[in-house]
Amino acid sequence: MAKKKKADKGVGNIRGVADLEEARSWIKARGIEEIECVVPDQAGVARGKIMPASKFFTNPLMALPSAIFQQTISGEYPEDEVITRQNPSDNDIVLEPDFSTLSVVPWASDPTAQIIHDSYHQDGRPVDIAPRQVLRRILELYEHKGLKPVLAPEIEFYLVKPNTDPDYPLEPPIGRSGRPEIGRQSYSIQAVNEFDDLFEDIYDFSEAQGLEIDTLIHEEGAAQMEINLRHGDPLVLADQVFLFKRTIREAALKHNIYATFMAKPIANEPGSAMHIHQSVVDAKTGKNIFSEDDGRPTPEFFSFIAGQQKYLPRVMGIMAPYVNSYRRMTRASTAPINVAWGYDNRTTGLRVPPSTPDSRRVENRVPSSDANPYLVIAASLACGYLGLREGLSATEPIDGSAQELDFDLPRGLLEAIALFEESDALVEIFGETFVGTYSAIKRAEFETFMRVISPWEREYLLLNV
Repeated sequence: MAKKKKADKGVGNIRGVADLEEARSWIKARGIEEIECVVPDQAGVARGKIMPASKFFTNPLMALPSAIFQQTISGEYPEDEVITRQNPSDNDIVLEPDFSTLSVVPWASDPTAQIIHDSYHQDGRPVDIAPRQVLRRILELYEHKGLKPVLAPEIEFYLVKPNTDPDYPLEPPIGRSGRPEIGRQSYSIQAVNEFDDLFEDIYDFSEAQGLEIDTLIHEEGAAQMEINLRHGDPLVLADQVFLFKRTIREAALKHNIYATFMAKPIANEPGSAMHIHQSVVDAKTGKNIFSEDDGRPTPEFFSFIAGQQKYLPRVMGIMAPYVNSYRRMTRASTAPINVAWGYDNRTTGLRVPPSTPDSRRVENRVPSSDANPYLVIAASLACGYLGLREGLSATEPIDGSAQELDFDLPRGLLEAIALFEESDALVEIFGETFVGTYSAIKRAEFETFMRVISPWEREYLLLNV
């Protein structure tokens, strides 16, 4: 499904400007009437306000309650001492636009733009629990060492029939043939073509926002797709994943289809992942620090892998943030169950793809697609950073199937959160405030889940116990 680049109709760059005055010209050139001022919360959900463009330019700073970063996925707030101590009065925070993220909202009925905001306290301090700021904090650790991470994400998702009753299982949608998918259709062009009109809209919506899709493929599950993004700056790529998720959902709704990034939406189908390809370059020279001049891997390459091996289990609450996320990771599935690594080995949690020395990288296959892109990228890079800082040594690579090895990733959300809180190194670099807040949110979400009685319980316990 190759797409040609469309001209920008003589109105300048498609995405991003430098400052308020350039934004004013950009908005005027496109006849924009409204601006969506958005900020990603802990779940990666877009929060914010919609305002007339004229009002935005009167005062581009926006205030919202600080509690937006303490909200669970069900809209509740944890009753936790950490939360209360941080925010006893639920005061406002200031949201400041990042003009480099300005773009159109191509599915809006009226000419509309969107811009991602950063969060600050009223005294000017960054809000240290805001996901965008969490990622910046980790990137600064690399910057202080003269290093710059480079990454490329891959995001899997399912297309499903509209489902308005949560008691009913999800089903594949009907494509242009009039029939739902059956069986496995990995890499099938024909299966993708079943939804050509939808993917044309995804490409058009993405192009209008300046989002660059590298490839689109059909994954293993029924109507399961994967979009790969081009490699680049971690913060820019996190913004793109944040916007892509919204774009894909909106395009699907236009065709009376749901797009879901749940980790395990359908019982007998594979789960959905967010794989992250990672390398690190010297900030001055741009040279990949994972490769020697003669092309051999460097000690830093193996230390980065070792950091992922040691710390990925301890950030699993970020990599797999919901109870449903852990349903994806079973021995019988294609998802990893441990942090073994190998060369071009898709059964391991850490895969080293075939590449030239300049593009040597580590693919983290652990995260699920329901993860917040800012937090999951921050967590993955934090693990590699700690490996570099501590000079860790990786295990030997695995040649065969790692699915036969023991689990060394947590099997559930509460176990994962406990490991996160107990890691002094992670608390140090993420900050006590973020670790405490995030953990409180996840525990509150688990308690909400525990109030729901599942079909399995009614099936096997109702008359048997």
